[in-house]
Amino acid sequence: MARCVCCAAHLKCLNVFSKSTTTSFYTVPRVLVSTAISFDISNDNALADSTSPHPIYPRVVLKKGKANLFREGNPVVYGGAVDRVIGRPPPQTGDVVMVTDGTEKAIGWGMFNSVSMYRVRLMQMEDEIRRDASSSFNMERLIESRILAAMKLRQDLLRLPSSETDVYRLVNSEGDRLSGLIVDVFGGHAVVVSSAAWVERYQSKVERAIKHATGISCITWRPSVEILKEEGLQMEIPKTSGLMEFIQVVENGVKFMVSFEGQKTGFYADQRENRLLLRSCSKDKSVLDLCCYTGGFALNAAVGGATSITGIDSSSPALELAQMNIELNNLDTKRINFQKADITEYMRSAVADGTTWDIVVLDPPKLAPTRKVLQRAAAKYRALNSLAMRLIKPGGLFMTCSCSGAVTQSGAFLSILKEAASSSKRRITQLRYAGAGADHPLDPAFPEGAYLTNVMLRVM
Repeated sequence: MARCVCCAAHLKCLNVFSKSTTTSFYTVPRVLVSTAISFDISNDNALADSTSPHPIYPRVVLKKGKANLFREGNPVVYGGAVDRVIGRPPPQTGDVVMVTDGTEKAIGWGMFNSVSMYRVRLMQMEDEIRRDASSSFNMERLIESRILAAMKLRQDLLRLPSSETDVYRLVNSEGDRLSGLIVDVFGGHAVVVSSAAWVERYQSKVERAIKHATGISCITWRPSVEILKEEGLQMEIPKTSGLMEFIQVVENGVKFMVSFEGQKTGFYADQRENRLLLRSCSKDKSVLDLCCYTGGFALNAAVGGATSITGIDSSSPALELAQMNIELNNLDTKRINFQKADITEYMRSAVADGTTWDIVVLDPPKLAPTRKVLQRAAAKYRALNSLAMRLIKPGGLFMTCSCSGAVTQSGAFLSILKEAASSSKRRITQLRYAGAGADHPLDPAFPEGAYLTNVMLRVM
């Protein structure tokens, strides 16, 4: 589901192997965008060159009572908030539009989508235009300035990248004021996740801005196919190419092999600080890592001095990478054991056998993709956490996670854990409540951007 846009150094920054050496999990197909919506950006600079502070653009007029939500910073104008659209001809997907209140007083400008529920993604507010008009109505300049600002934030706040950590999130959609764009950096390679039509339209400018901000020329483009369908773009995924692509990264001194055809962008950089916490409390402990993927938590426990680590996952390709990561870090293979299994069946068997651990980590995949399935997902989370609590020695630690935005935004996760503790006849104490790392900034005006919850509990 990825397409690579790289310089001549592409083969230097990736290890490329033949398909026969492993599973098709690592194949890298090319993604083609259909012509369902065509983009013409030839007039963008002409728009920006207007001498008027508010050049003549189509206007998206909000319903009465809706304006304050967006004046306060919410960057996504839903179709239900729109009263009318003024413009001759009417704006098309990808066009710049002004967003106004019911009296047609300007609120800001953004990118229009005629078919998406996200009717306008606001790019700049009226007060920002007045303070600094250098990027006003000019997407190329705005993209470059926002990505440069995102890079500076990571450098100033987190000292990223560094010799100890070269994998991180460079752009986090609304948190970096570029709704629909995610960019993860893996050493000398960047992976772009596109979930908005405007991102597809400005692909070359996004890539140019990434290169300017980071010096990275190797860029993999990963459109979110299902989301982009809702944006009006029909994506076609041809047969795979038969090649695998890996890159080696380092996080807090621990080395990992990453496949760009894995989950998300290939690596869960959002758990970096939580993995470091686990490392700090693992000395002389036994650790069970459920849904271990490529071994992020398990390897940190090993580096932290855990006496034994068991990692469980249902994906053979992920476990192959986890095994490679043990060898990559010269860790004692006798202390770490990765197994392929369904975690529910594994936990039930361990409960029946009376097996327990000092520390258990539970990081399941997204169980509630939407609010519509929140109740059903809550029951699944409750059952999984109840089983996991039964595997913890009295006084042991439990790090449990949810990456479901619907669960995190509902605030229900702690209640789910309390019910799980009751059903497992255990007592819990909350030690820490956290989310993604600081390279995943959130916009308080857009709470829908929060998705990860990581809770550390003591279990009695």
